[in-house]
Amino acid sequence: MSLIGTGSEPLRVAIIGAGPAGFYTAEHLFKQKELVVEVDMFDRLPTPFGLVRAGVAPDHQKIKSVTKIFDRIAAKPGFRFFGYVEIGKDLLIEDLREHYHQLVFTTGAQSDKNLNIPGIDLRGSHAATNFVAWYNGHPDYRDLKFDLSVERVAVIGVGNVAVDVARILCRTPEELRRTDIADHALAALSNSQVKEVYILGRRGPAQAKFTPLELKELGELEDADIIVRPEEAELDELSMATIANADRGTVRNTQLIHDFSTRSLSNKSRSLHLRFLVSPVELYGDVGGNVSGMRLVHNELYATDAGTLRPKATERFEELMVDLVFRSIGYRGVPIPGIPFNESWGVILNKEGRIIDPLTENPCLGEYTAGWIKRGPSGVIGTNKPDAVETVKHMLTDLQKGQILHPSASNGVAIEQLVRERQPNYFNYEDWTRLNEVEVNRGIAEGRPRVKITTIDEMLAVKRLAVVH
Repeated sequence: MSLIGTGSEPLRVAIIGAGPAGFYTAEHLFKQKELVVEVDMFDRLPTPFGLVRAGVAPDHQKIKSVTKIFDRIAAKPGFRFFGYVEIGKDLLIEDLREHYHQLVFTTGAQSDKNLNIPGIDLRGSHAATNFVAWYNGHPDYRDLKFDLSVERVAVIGVGNVAVDVARILCRTPEELRRTDIADHALAALSNSQVKEVYILGRRGPAQAKFTPLELKELGELEDADIIVRPEEAELDELSMATIANADRGTVRNTQLIHDFSTRSLSNKSRSLHLRFLVSPVELYGDVGGNVSGMRLVHNELYATDAGTLRPKATERFEELMVDLVFRSIGYRGVPIPGIPFNESWGVILNKEGRIIDPLTENPCLGEYTAGWIKRGPSGVIGTNKPDAVETVKHMLTDLQKGQILHPSASNGVAIEQLVRERQPNYFNYEDWTRLNEVEVNRGIAEGRPRVKITTIDEMLAVKRLAVVH
């Protein structure tokens, strides 16, 4: 039985990444009544909450209320936040190993999967993840430019992110002003000339990845008609055969899509086309290197040996004239120097949360992962909770066996001194709370949930002002 985890020798855990997976990991550690634990959470941004802040659509405020739970976790004795501290730059993995018994990497999936077709790198072709980060005010993406003077846009993919992008493009300025969308995005989208948006799915309605709630919202836009071709709303024989055993969400999706296909148009100023069984095979460019259109191939479904339905191309093609393209075919994790990574899957190499040494295939002592960087970009925010519980279960088992790191400086003072030396501008949770208050108060003045601060310099200015007062 290990003596670590007692009042005299608390278990010291570093969590790298302040998104939902990180907070749920901390929560489950604090729930262990017989365990005395100190959790230090690191994030390279001054602000916590990961994709809840920088990924959840600004018109989905109810989903963002989960941060109240995270605030309660952060208020636990033994919790500290070190924001604006980048692992690999301000602190090295070796530094963490010298100060903690266990390390948990919860850095999420920060990049996108590319689409390997001719023309994908033309000007006007973008990753949807970049657009999402831009309109949500992520400091790394706020200065990106998207040409919203065009009238026709294609969004490749039928997941929730694709639907978010299409919905934001179709919202009126009045609708957007009721959200916490970043000011620079609000200004740009208020002057948007976009008239037609196409969501393109390579499989059929029964295989779409968006949720019924997201889909239903597309039919409730104030100034955009949703259009579904009747022939694409109909399920093929293979899909019909799977519906009997499908989950409730899939059944609801197919019903909604069918309903949309029979709906009369309302002569709204924008149209949102939801397409199925089509795949882009090439993007076309004009003489200036800008996207001017795409070639689509029509697909049909076939059953694999595993029983899943996959698309295969037919001989039917279609030209679609668009000037702006967003690809939304999945997120992908980014490697962390010194931590084993599975390049093909885009995740940290692990087994149920224990990080695995690729040479020995044994667990790396004291090192774990949770969230999207562990399992890939699947599920909703709440899915990270059982995922974190699984990881913590193995952390506790290893603690009982004494299979933990043995740091030379196992107290909270030493790491705080090191952070101050390496990154004196770091944010603690009180700094974030003050920043949050400033954003919310600015929002109240404008009748909005908040007005986001989107540059590091302004965040630092708020922090300095609080110190002065």
